[in-house]
Amino acid sequence: MGTIDHDAVLRARVLLLGSGQPGRGELLDAYRVLTEVSPKAYAPKLVDALLAMDSRDPAVRLALSAAAVEVGRRIEAGSPARERVLSRALTTYQWDLFALGRRGEGRAVCEELAEEGWSGRLATVLAEEGRFREAAELNERAARSGGVSEQSLSPLLEWAANLEGAGLHDAASDVFRELIDVARRLADEQRTSTAMLTWALVHHARMREAAGHPEQAATARREALTVLERLASRGDSKSGGYRGEWVTLFVLSGRGDEPAASAASPMPPFGTEGGWSGDTRNAFLGALPGLEAQAAALREAGRLPELVDTQRRIGIRVAARHGDHPYLFVERLGPHFDDGVALARRLPDDPARLARALTDRSMFFVAAGTYRSAYADLAEAVTLAEVRSAGSAPRGASPA
Repeated sequence: MGTIDHDAVLRARVLLLGSGQPGRGELLDAYRVLTEVSPKAYAPKLVDALLAMDSRDPAVRLALSAAAVEVGRRIEAGSPARERVLSRALTTYQWDLFALGRRGEGRAVCEELAEEGWSGRLATVLAEEGRFREAAELNERAARSGGVSEQSLSPLLEWAANLEGAGLHDAASDVFRELIDVARRLADEQRTSTAMLTWALVHHARMREAAGHPEQAATARREALTVLERLASRGDSKSGGYRGEWVTLFVLSGRGDEPAASAASPMPPFGTEGGWSGDTRNAFLGALPGLEAQAAALREAGRLPELVDTQRRIGIRVAARHGDHPYLFVERLGPHFDDGVALARRLPDDPARLARALTDRSMFFVAAGTYRSAYADLAEAVTLAEVRSAGSAPRGASPA
């Protein structure tokens, strides 16, 4: 500790004790001064003040969060406030690093968070870089130590997605079945939307088909159709507020059509509703103009199979950007699904792509609360899948 400026200390105390409302900058200066003389009392307040400062400049935000981390690390171990403020400072710091594309440094901060007992963010970052097995190990530890509750199925979904990304398909299916069991129980007890059960069953069918288990896929599709028939006839007493889960599963269903993830070229952490690093999200959504130009060229050339696949990649990005926003939900997203089905119908020798497009639109209709239309689309998709499985599997798109 250097020489204390007692006049500055007095001014800081007067500012805090005054009847007026100090500005954020004034508070920050006051806490900086008082932390020098009473760190135990004021260091946590200084961290909060640093993180409360607003700036549109990413470099300035990074400097503020870096300073907050430095202060937080100096709080003595065992202090009641240390865990809260250090966790918040480190979390903000890594977000700011990723926003500037400084991935290696951001990952190192996430590793520090994991060492402090907060491993969720590191699992997400590892998944972005294609290190699915390591991410799944962290997911398992979190889930088995109480990270899964009936209030959120997200931990199980993320864990299953990372197991599948690692090629551990049977293990991924086991975890996803656990998710379905919880969703089924909650839906039966009317504690959550039946929509989540429908989406989960359809996605599990995709998982099982992709892993080479068509019988299990057919069973999941049939149960999904039964659940959706019930929704179409009775409605959903818990509808609304669950579109984030639909977005997560829809985006996850497209992982196989995207380039492999790596540290040099990260991809979204498929299987998570949010928590995408800034650089990853910007790159994924920033690909939209290029994909739209590619789709226009494919449409002009009449290359329908590739156009159907490209349009789906576009739709996934639109859903990732707007899918959990209620405003103009149908208007923004509906045309993408209608176009996908219309294009796929022009491929009579490719029932796989049509079944996939119908399934995609059906699950979108569920998110929109249009259950009868959802049932009609899924029923047609299931029929196509059954006809397909009865004969030889055609080449083309991934199954519905």
